[in-house]
Amino acid sequence: MRELTLHDLRDLARGAALLGTGGGGDPTIGRLLVEAALADGGRIELLDPDELAADTLVIPTAMMGAPTVFVEKIPSGEEGVAALRALEAHLGRRAEATMPIECGGINSMIPLVVAARTGLPVVDADGMGRAFPELQMETFGVYGIPGSPMAIADERGGSTIIDTGPDNARMEWYSRGVTIRMGGASHIAEYAMTGEQVRRTAVPRTLSLGIRLGRTIREARERHADPFDALRAELADTLYEHGRIIFEGKVVDVMRRTVDGFARGNAWVSAFDEDERLELHFQNEHLVARVAGQVRAIVPDLICVLDAETAEPITTEQLRYGQRVRVFAISTPPVMRSPEALAVFGPAAFGLEDAFQPVESLT
Repeated sequence: MRELTLHDLRDLARGAALLGTGGGGDPTIGRLLVEAALADGGRIELLDPDELAADTLVIPTAMMGAPTVFVEKIPSGEEGVAALRALEAHLGRRAEATMPIECGGINSMIPLVVAARTGLPVVDADGMGRAFPELQMETFGVYGIPGSPMAIADERGGSTIIDTGPDNARMEWYSRGVTIRMGGASHIAEYAMTGEQVRRTAVPRTLSLGIRLGRTIREARERHADPFDALRAELADTLYEHGRIIFEGKVVDVMRRTVDGFARGNAWVSAFDEDERLELHFQNEHLVARVAGQVRAIVPDLICVLDAETAEPITTEQLRYGQRVRVFAISTPPVMRSPEALAVFGPAAFGLEDAFQPVESLT
């Protein structure tokens, strides 16, 4: 177990924006919420999955909704705690730790806010290894953990319990409707599980990975080195292993809309020195990148849009005409590429006709 510092948080915000593959919400907002909780006297202890006792009760906490909504509807920091307390009351048992459901975007930070305000440790693992737009898209669910009963809370002090048994897709459908009626953004507690189940189903040490990757980009810039080369080298000895630039150019168009509780749309990047254009399709997160109809990278592999000079990640709600970018693809861990996993969050789960192909075989 180790204590997270303010320096860790700033590196994590950058690394989580990278791992969010365009979505997951702006982690800068989450970082500010964590810093406010720490200023109020909170502390955050990061707990390795191997340190969990087999029967420890872990309750992951997160936000839910369209990332575009959080730009204007900034949380107070108490909503995640309210969701946690509502689920604890329903279960009749107190959580002994919390954990992210995803390591990308603002949801890398929400459990840290909850931890700083409750004194619970945060498990260094998650259920997506990146960010995904829907709640059933979790390695927890892929490998047998029911997401419900779950609690969902809003900024007005309201909360409710949703229980769909083992049907995680129906849990997502119900909670999405509640979230829309809560103004398009809510906070949740779900996938309550034991320490043994965490070790069996979670993607391990992804918060530490986010800190490492954020630090790698920062330190490369400080020594005037190429941050993209540094990222490739840092990824090589992790579960993610392969990272590479698949396109570079200027953003020439963005079509973005908030529909059914998601930020959906497309973006187009025109190459600097040749007549090529890359098209991105996103649902909160980037799902597929194509050039002339040919897939360059596809979900669940990570598709990240980064500033061409600084490698600073750019989220889907921040994409603008004229930005000079490099599109950087990262391979996902093997646990996210199994047939069971691809059935839940592979291309077909998003209505894409393309079959999954590992990014390292495409580029």
